[in-house]
Amino acid sequence: MKPDLPERDTNSMPTQTRAASPHLSVTSGRPTPGVIPTDSLFQGRQEILISHNGEHYRLRITKNAKLILTK
Repeated sequence: MKPDLPERDTNSMPTQTRAASPHLSVTSGRPTPGVIPTDSLFQGRQEILISHNGEHYRLRITKNAKLILTK
């Protein structure tokens, strides 16, 4: 039989050990960015255009599987 352990006050625990919301960074408390797999973005293509504030940016996958973003 296990001995009863006293309850822990999670408010006094360091931030890194407290349970975090899945949408908040544990260390900063700011919203974490959404994760979009490149397969979903590129859909078999090697490059896509991203429109941001009326400007177009080209995101491409290199031969070495790196990403390059250019204006």
